[in-house]
Amino acid sequence: MIFQDNIIKQYLKNVYFIAGTPCGGKTTVSRALGKKYNIPVYDIDERFPEHQAMSDAASQPAMNYNFRDADEFFGRSVEEYRTWLLQSTREQLDFILLDLMRQSQDQIILCDCHLTLEQAEQITDPAHIAFMLKKPVNLVEEYCNRADHQDFSNFIHSATNVEAAKATCNETLLSLNAKYFEDVKKSRYFWLERDMSRTVEETADLVAKHFGFDKKFAGENEAGLSIVKVEKGTALAEEFLNFVENCSWTEVREHIAGLVREWKFEDWETMFAAVIDGKIVGMASLLKTDYYPLPEIFPWVSCVFVETPYRGSHISGKLIDAANRYAKEQGFTKTYIPTEYTGLYEKYGYTYVKDIVNYGGGTDRLYVKEL
Repeated sequence: MIFQDNIIKQYLKNVYFIAGTPCGGKTTVSRALGKKYNIPVYDIDERFPEHQAMSDAASQPAMNYNFRDADEFFGRSVEEYRTWLLQSTREQLDFILLDLMRQSQDQIILCDCHLTLEQAEQITDPAHIAFMLKKPVNLVEEYCNRADHQDFSNFIHSATNVEAAKATCNETLLSLNAKYFEDVKKSRYFWLERDMSRTVEETADLVAKHFGFDKKFAGENEAGLSIVKVEKGTALAEEFLNFVENCSWTEVREHIAGLVREWKFEDWETMFAAVIDGKIVGMASLLKTDYYPLPEIFPWVSCVFVETPYRGSHISGKLIDAANRYAKEQGFTKTYIPTEYTGLYEKYGYTYVKDIVNYGGGTDRLYVKEL
């Protein structure tokens, strides 16, 4: 099945890609932006084991090729190594795009990735991608010295002839990235060459300006923000119901609307509204039960949602904080949050507990926070 480029771009409209050469700063900038604007970061290297487990040798041969050891891996010719890298990256891209389409429908996501100029042209617009570049010379030493690449460092140092392995790797990366480095600079795309005189924050701010984050998530959005507990029978409750019925979270809006419409809340259960200049822009709830057969676990911070134009201004965090303050007032010492994402709720002080199965048979991650 082949999808036209315009369809792919439409489904990826909430994704901002950070691509480029090895050691250009993709991961550093992605994480800095994710932290500053409270945006989930999708790291394709972290997802490779998951995608490999879903792949098969017939359809994704490069992803499934098992190398005996470092000697076999780095003992290939530069051309063999290069071909395998390109093929493996291309095979994984299908998994990546489907993940991003699913995860970005109701939220902005940053994707730390490897994309060619041709792939960028097919899947996104220039305003949604930034290329981070470093001249591809002697990349292996720098790569090995990074704390997040120690697995690779240990692997290459397990080779019988470490220097030969590094030389092959460096030559392969140079052959892949030398022309790419120059082509990106000549392209219509936004790019930054790594400059040690700039701080990480300064570099991230340049990328944020290109993406429009400085305006999209401008401070004035937060200035007039208030988090309000929704009370039954009030004018706010009517406005809140209208917000839920018309929000972009299509998968669950009717379920939440039903709860509010019939006010199916017991005891301390409630909803919270995020309001900016009199307009409801987000919500959260504190409930006894959620979409899981786990009656022994409660209370749940649930229904956390912020409309797209207001994301990145820490509104989700303020909704969660309000729910937790209220839970503590009710005498609870902890709250739980379920999610399919990794790295989203940790920044709010939540800790992963275990995987849980929902009523639909899907598996999610359970997080807990001590109050």
